[in-house]
Order: sequence, then C-alpha cells, then structure tokens
Amino acid sequence: MAEFSVHILGCGSALPTTYHHPSSQVINLRDKLYMIDCGEGVQHQFRIEKLCFGRLVHIFISHLHGDHCFGLPGLISTLGMLGRTGTLHVHGPEGIERFLAPILDQFCQRMPYEVEIHTINASRHALIHEDKSVKVYSIPLSHRIPTAGYLFEEKCRVRHLNRAAAEFYQIPLSEYPMIIEGFDYTTDDGRIIPNRQLTIPGTLPRRYAYCSDTEFLPAIIPIIQGVDLLYHEATFMDSEKTRAKETCHSTAKEAAEIARRAEVKRLVIGHYSGRYRDSKGLLEEAKTVFEATIAANEGMRIDV
Repeated sequence: MAEFSVHILGCGSALPTTYHHPSSQVINLRDKLYMIDCGEGVQHQFRIEKLCFGRLVHIFISHLHGDHCFGLPGLISTLGMLGRTGTLHVHGPEGIERFLAPILDQFCQRMPYEVEIHTINASRHALIHEDKSVKVYSIPLSHRIPTAGYLFEEKCRVRHLNRAAAEFYQIPLSEYPMIIEGFDYTTDDGRIIPNRQLTIPGTLPRRYAYCSDTEFLPAIIPIIQGVDLLYHEATFMDSEKTRAKETCHSTAKEAAEIARRAEVKRLVIGHYSGRYRDSKGLLEEAKTVFEATIAANEGMRIDV
C-alpha cells in the first residue's frame, strides 16, 4: 500500500515555547508532500525530520493567525535559494493574497519558480484541489476569523483487474483500462461479460481530516464521518472550558466528543496552550471520552 503519513512539525498554539513549535504538519502521500499550516520554525523542523524540500507541492493554510502562517515568507525564500523551478501552490482563506503579495513583491521578484495563491471560501465545504494522488476538501470551522480545516482523501481505483478472468475471456489489453473503470466487456459474438466477473474490489481510500483552530462544532461531523485519522485541536483542559469558549477553541474532551460522534478510527489532539508543559492531562481527559486518542508531539510520524 502506498505511503500515507502525517509528520507533526509543530503542535503548540499562539506563542512559541521551549517545548512546542507553532502549528505545522506535512502529509507524505505517494512521495508528494502537502503542508498544512506553516508556523515559525518550520524550516528547522523540516530539516530535523529529513523531509525533502523539493517534494513539497502544496501548502494549505487554515487561517491567518501568525502561529499558522508566519513561517511562510522564510520557507518561500528558502525554496528559491535551493533552486526550485516547479510552481508552489498556496491555499488559504480570504486575505492570504494580501498577506503574501507584499512579501513576494519585496523579496521574491527574481525567484526561479512561481508561487500560485488560491483563495478558498472558508465558509463552504468544497473540493479545493485534486491531483492523481488525492482530493482535498475544505472543512468550515468556527474561530475568531475565517478558518478552514482540510480533508485529504486518497485516490484509489475502486476495482482491480482480475487478470485470470481477463485471460480466460481473451480480452485485449487495450480494453483493460475501461474494465478497471467499471465497464462490462462485450465479446465478438455479442456476449456481455459483467464487470463484476472481470474485476475484484479495490482498497477503500484512506482519509485524513485536520481541524484546527475551532470551537466545539458538531456541524463538521457529517464531513469527517468515519475518517481513518482526525487531528483536532485541544487547546485547553476541561477546567479552562470558559476560556476555550471565549477564544473559540476546544477542550480535549470536546475534541474527543467530536471524534466519538463522528466514529473516526483514531484521534490526534494538538494545538496545546502554552500553559501546559506536557500533554499528559489533555490526553487523559480525551481518553475518558474516546479511547483511541494519541497526543501529538514534534517529530511524530503517524501512518494513516
């Protein structure tokens, strides 16, 4: 099975601390890298994790708070100094172009590659990117400014060719692509061979959802229902529930409740407040609601 992994580069919130970096993670899917959020220090983390800068193809920014996007200017500049030639695609809510345009104009006029900015509607659940490997959908979240989560859905063939059956019916190689797409086969004498006799079920696409920053928001449950892995912010413990509500963030228990209701396979909590030196208490609270929870930490790689 092709690689589909999530690398945690930063899982802290707001201010950088000595024990957590601001938000950023990288998805490795079939040798392409997709970054979600780009807080300060991301280049250093990229090198520590031995990730290849040249394989980074898309960056998805959830919202325009500094702990999620202040690493972008330096990263864009570094990619130019490394000799990048392929276009870098940056996706984000309204305002992403206003944020990046002055930086590109001031510092990046002679770069050997293009930066293409894609503004998304953070209030809509929509397909925002598709390539041979993945479909990426926006997830409307509820925060103090327009914020989008992201759902990554691996692209898999629904069915695979049953080569023995194809050879038995002497089907030409030129017909194989159509059969894999789901079409029946008609022999020279007019017999119809049903597709189910010529193919076997394929693997189901793996799905990963990223939901940060957001207050407790049950409206996202139909979008993330049954995902293989959910990353959900857990900024506060339950004792700070009032503070969470005031700042439009979630508690660890609320993140776990979303995971439980959505029947996800695994939950990863992160975006910890700087008041917590470790994630032990947050993890314990989440596990009381949803046992299949793990706590994010820098350097962690999670297979989807």
